[in-house]
Amino acid sequence: MSEKSCPVCRGLLLERLQSWHFACTECAYERSSLTPTINDETAHERVDEAGRETALRELRMSNFRTLMQVIRRYKPNGGHLLDVGCAHGWFLEAARDDFEVLGIEPDHRIFSATVARNLPVRNGYFPHALLAAEKFDVIVFNDVLEHIPSISEILNACHERLNEDGYLVVNLPSSDGLFYRLSRMFLRFGYPGFFERLWQKGLPSPHVHYFNKKNLTELLAQHRFTSVSSGRLPVLSLSGLYTRITYTGTQSRLTRMVIYCAVALSLPILRLFPSDIIFLIVKKADGINTPVA
Repeated sequence: MSEKSCPVCRGLLLERLQSWHFACTECAYERSSLTPTINDETAHERVDEAGRETALRELRMSNFRTLMQVIRRYKPNGGHLLDVGCAHGWFLEAARDDFEVLGIEPDHRIFSATVARNLPVRNGYFPHALLAAEKFDVIVFNDVLEHIPSISEILNACHERLNEDGYLVVNLPSSDGLFYRLSRMFLRFGYPGFFERLWQKGLPSPHVHYFNKKNLTELLAQHRFTSVSSGRLPVLSLSGLYTRITYTGTQSRLTRMVIYCAVALSLPILRLFPSDIIFLIVKKADGINTPVA
C-alpha cells in the first residue's frame, strides 16, 4: 500500500495540520510520519518513566477492570490471553485470576522492571516474540495499536494467532474525543503543543494512527473480525493528574499549575462529552485464513 493511501478505505491521504500529519479525504482516518524510537536512550531522556507510571496506574487499573468485566462475558471459562505491549504488566495483573496470561514488551527497560515483579513477560515485538505454535483465546492491545506502523501485518498476525472462537480487544485514543477535537482547534489558533502532546511527538513511541469507532470497525472487518462490543473509557482522573501533566518535563511550573487547575475544575463537565478513549472487542470470523494486503 502506498504511504499516501488510507489503510481503511484506500482513499487519498493528504497533509493536513502539520508537515507530519495526514488525513484521509474519505473516512477521517489520520496518520503521522512520526518514527518510533522505543529503545533510543536520547528519546527516553524526555520522559520521567517513574512519574508516568505513578500518574497512570490508578486510572489504567480502573479501566482494565472495566475491560475485564466485558471480556468475561465472552470468555467466562478463561483460556490463554496475550497482552501486546504490556508495559508495566497492569493488565496482566487484572486478567491473571481469569486467564493464563502472557505479555510482550519491546522496551528493554520497562521489560526488565516488569519481569522483575515475576510477571510472565517476553522482551520483543509481536508476533516475533512468540513460539511458532503459540495461539491464544484473547489478544489485547491496550494503548498500543496506534503506535504500530505496519498495522495490516499486525492484524493479520492477530487472526493467525487466535484460536477459533478467539477475541481481539483494542483500546486506543479516538479522533472523536473531546480533547483531540480541542487540540485541533488550539493548533489552528497557533498553539500546537496540545496537538503534538496527544500524538506523543518527540516521545519514544509516538502515535502513528488516529481512528474513530467507525473507521476502526471497518478496518477490523476487512481483517476478518466481527464486532461484538464497544464502549468508551475515562481518559482522566484527579488522582495522578498533576504528575501526568509533568512527566515529560516540557512545560514551566506555572504552565503546569494552570493546566492542572483548569482540568481539575472542568472534570465534572468534561465527563459529559465523548471520552478520548474507546475500546472494541471483535471476534475472529470463520472462513479461510487469507491475509489482507
